[in-house]
Amino acid sequence: MRILFASFASVLLAACNLSPMYGGGGSGVVAQSLAAIDVAPIKGRAGWLVRSALEERFGAAGQASPRYRLEVRLDDQLEGLAVLRDDTISRERRILRARYQLVDLATGDIVLDATDGSDAGIDVVSSEYATIAAERSALENLSRDLAQRIVTRVALALRDDR
Repeated sequence: MRILFASFASVLLAACNLSPMYGGGGSGVVAQSLAAIDVAPIKGRAGWLVRSALEERFGAAGQASPRYRLEVRLDDQLEGLAVLRDDTISRERRILRARYQLVDLATGDIVLDATDGSDAGIDVVSSEYATIAAERSALENLSRDLAQRIVTRVALALRDDR
């Protein structure tokens, strides 16, 4: 019964024209397009973290001469959430938002213009060092998460553009 169901499901999926986005591995069309993206410098510590994560993911397929440029503007906010009776903050929220454009270097056309973001909650404890460490750790995690979201969105745009 399972074999019959698996066969039926594979026939249905083939009829839908589904194909893996990263088909062909590192030599596939999407992977090669991602390798041809130059990430413009991004301001601030968050910018450095996001740019490093993006370059790491784009360069996974190897090196290629730049065909696209990714321009990213970040908005990094840290806000207090929970205020105790003595007016001290017991919880913070770090928000990292990005507006980004993928530009075709040959034509100057904007292939993708999008926004994305991520946020994290941080407990504020009595140790200032621990709170600062938690804020930095949250920024590092948010930067990696945001970079992955951007890469996924860019890969979809490049796949659809082909």
